[in-house]
Amino acid sequence: MSIFSSLRISGSGLTAQRLRMDSIANNIANAETTRSIDGQPYKRQEVVFQPIVSPTALPVSDTGAARRPPEEGVQVAAIVQDETPPRMVYDPSHPDADANGYVAYPDIDVITEMTDMISATRAYEANVTAINAAKSMATKALEIARG
Repeated sequence: MSIFSSLRISGSGLTAQRLRMDSIANNIANAETTRSIDGQPYKRQEVVFQPIVSPTALPVSDTGAARRPPEEGVQVAAIVQDETPPRMVYDPSHPDADANGYVAYPDIDVITEMTDMISATRAYEANVTAINAAKSMATKALEIARG
């Protein structure tokens, strides 16, 4: 694996985790949104990742046996909405209350979202560390070559 390949893989991880953090921030910001554009309570968003497979990878080895093509990073496959039913809260004075006085709130647990945010932040930091290590190795290699 080359340094450029390492940078590409870590860069894809940075992009994916940034999008994941944006999605989590959206969930936290809308945890109490009872009416979105479609008139329904906000629905929690989840980011789905998938590997990026090298298009130049050969699916068969020299011996003829099938092998898994090398992965070249990660990408966002989709952003899906959580279909968990809304949390019903009795509040007849709320403008979005139904005929029985219940208001539909998004079923978002802010603690879970914060835990996911910490996880995404740590993954982002790990990719930054990998990029910095690759840059440092490249710099040292150039210094040795200059000799």
